[in-house]
Amino acid sequence: MRLILFGAPGSGKGTQAKLAGQELGIPHVSTGDILRQSVKDGNPLGLKARAFMDSGALVPDDLILDMIGGRLGRPDAAAGFLLDGFPRTVAQAEGLEALLSGLGLEIDAVISLEVDPEELIRRLTARRLCPKCGAIFNLAFQPPKTEGVCDACGAPLEQRADDQRATVENRLRVYQQQTSPVMDFYRTRGLLKPVDGSRSPEEVYRSFQAALPKS
Repeated sequence: MRLILFGAPGSGKGTQAKLAGQELGIPHVSTGDILRQSVKDGNPLGLKARAFMDSGALVPDDLILDMIGGRLGRPDAAAGFLLDGFPRTVAQAEGLEALLSGLGLEIDAVISLEVDPEELIRRLTARRLCPKCGAIFNLAFQPPKTEGVCDACGAPLEQRADDQRATVENRLRVYQQQTSPVMDFYRTRGLLKPVDGSRSPEEVYRSFQAALPKS
């Protein structure tokens, strides 16, 4: 099974990717992880990517595609994969399509976790961090036993600046602007499968499973 997973910040994409990877026996391939590992390893692609990252520039599509191609060529991806964080642009989607076509492969489904923006804002602004021990809480899902106080060390909890409403709204706006054209790309190919991501992780995953093509 070769899948792509889309989901805005706060949609539960990481949880669904983990569940799918475990059940289907396919690797969860995150471009962010690939970039960080390549840079850490100091391989040729990682060194090229680091030069762009250090200058604050976006890593070019062809370099990202080379990294993706190398990752998908590993033995653990022979039976399939779940792409997370890629493609981000139509050019990357076209490049991925060409890459897979050259291998005689194609994407089976593109799952999009759909959550109302106000619910996403509620989830993201509910996060609280302990500045002393680093523990993370969420007032919506995993609140501290005592309001405003860390369970682990008793220090006052804080809200990070990027979890405040104005910042969260901007993150969601950027996500929508970036992914909308890519969604349209896969919609025209009949691959896009919307899944209601507003329910519990277990309920969402059942819908995720139902959206997959039957072998």
